[in-house]
Amino acid sequence: MANHNDFGILAEGLAVEYLERNGYKILIRNFRFKHNEIDIIAENDNLIIIVEVKARSTDAFMLPQEAVTKTKIKSIVSAANHYLEEFNKDQEARFDIISVLPDDNKNLIIDHIKDAFQAFDAN
Repeated sequence: MANHNDFGILAEGLAVEYLERNGYKILIRNFRFKHNEIDIIAENDNLIIIVEVKARSTDAFMLPQEAVTKTKIKSIVSAANHYLEEFNKDQEARFDIISVLPDDNKNLIIDHIKDAFQAFDAN
């Protein structure tokens, strides 16, 4: 399997393809604000979708989505607020997680967790 950074880039690419196949319009990838980053910002059903992509080579220790800690949520929410203000978006935002894990045959499986957390989860 590819090294850690390559696997993360691959997972983000797979997440973008998955979202596009499912009718999402990708607005921006790797949006940065200060030290915070959002992997994917998309639009669907008049919502701004903030997507955190988590990839693991195994779920032996934890599921990928379990790696989205309270600190990470605060970081994502901060960047999302900045994005919404900077680009004058008045749509409601939803926070999703897309996890990417290999199955027993080394096929990569995508799990899309919609509305994975709320902005107030960051408090």
